[in-house]
Amino acid sequence: MTQVVLGDNEGIDSALRRFKRQVSQAGIFQDIRKNRHFETPLEKEKRKQVARRRQYRRRGS
Repeated sequence: MTQVVLGDNEGIDSALRRFKRQVSQAGIFQDIRKNRHFETPLEKEKRKQVARRRQYRRRGS
Protein backbone atom coordinates (compact mmCIF):
# COMPACT_ATOMS: atom_id res chain seq x y z
CA MET A 1 0.00 0.00 0.00
CA THR A 2 1.34 3.39 -0.96
CA GLN A 3 1.10 6.13 1.62
CA VAL A 4 2.40 9.71 1.65
CA VAL A 5 2.62 11.75 4.85
CA LEU A 6 2.41 15.49 4.35
CA GLY A 7 5.29 17.49 5.84
CA ASP A 8 4.88 20.67 7.92
CA ASN A 9 5.33 23.22 5.13
CA GLU A 10 4.85 20.86 2.20
CA GLY A 11 2.40 21.78 -0.52
CA ILE A 12 -0.18 19.41 -1.92
CA ASP A 13 1.52 19.53 -5.33
CA SER A 14 4.82 18.13 -4.10
CA ALA A 15 3.02 15.47 -2.02
CA LEU A 16 1.00 14.46 -5.07
CA ARG A 17 4.21 14.24 -7.10
CA ARG A 18 5.76 11.97 -4.45
CA PHE A 19 2.63 9.82 -4.39
CA LYS A 20 2.64 9.41 -8.18
CA ARG A 21 6.32 8.46 -8.10
CA GLN A 22 5.73 5.84 -5.39
CA VAL A 23 2.76 4.37 -7.27
CA SER A 24 4.82 4.22 -10.45
CA GLN A 25 7.75 2.50 -8.72
CA ALA A 26 5.44 0.00 -7.04
CA GLY A 27 4.06 -1.02 -10.44
CA ILE A 28 0.44 -0.47 -9.48
CA PHE A 29 -0.59 1.14 -12.79
CA GLN A 30 0.98 -1.66 -14.81
CA ASP A 31 -0.87 -4.22 -12.71
CA ILE A 32 -4.19 -2.43 -13.21
CA ARG A 33 -3.68 -2.22 -16.97
CA LYS A 34 -2.66 -5.87 -17.12
CA ASN A 35 -5.81 -7.03 -15.32
CA ARG A 36 -8.20 -4.63 -17.03
CA HIS A 37 -9.42 -7.12 -19.65
CA PHE A 38 -8.94 -10.71 -20.68
CA GLU A 39 -5.77 -11.40 -22.64
CA THR A 40 -5.71 -14.21 -25.18
CA PRO A 41 -2.75 -16.61 -25.12
CA LEU A 42 -1.50 -15.09 -28.40
CA GLU A 43 -1.58 -11.56 -26.96
CA LYS A 44 0.15 -12.78 -23.82
CA GLU A 45 2.95 -14.40 -25.82
CA LYS A 46 3.42 -11.26 -27.95
CA ARG A 47 3.64 -9.11 -24.83
CA LYS A 48 6.23 -11.44 -23.33
CA GLN A 49 8.29 -11.42 -26.54
CA VAL A 50 8.32 -7.63 -26.57
CA ALA A 51 9.40 -7.61 -22.93
CA ARG A 52 12.19 -10.10 -23.68
CA ARG A 53 13.43 -7.98 -26.59
CA ARG A 54 13.38 -4.87 -24.43
CA GLN A 55 15.27 -6.66 -21.64
CA TYR A 56 17.83 -8.01 -24.12
CA ARG A 57 18.48 -4.52 -25.50
CA ARG A 58 18.97 -3.12 -22.02
CA ARG A 59 21.48 -5.79 -21.12
CA GLY A 60 23.35 -5.42 -24.42
CA SER A 61 23.88 -1.68 -24.04
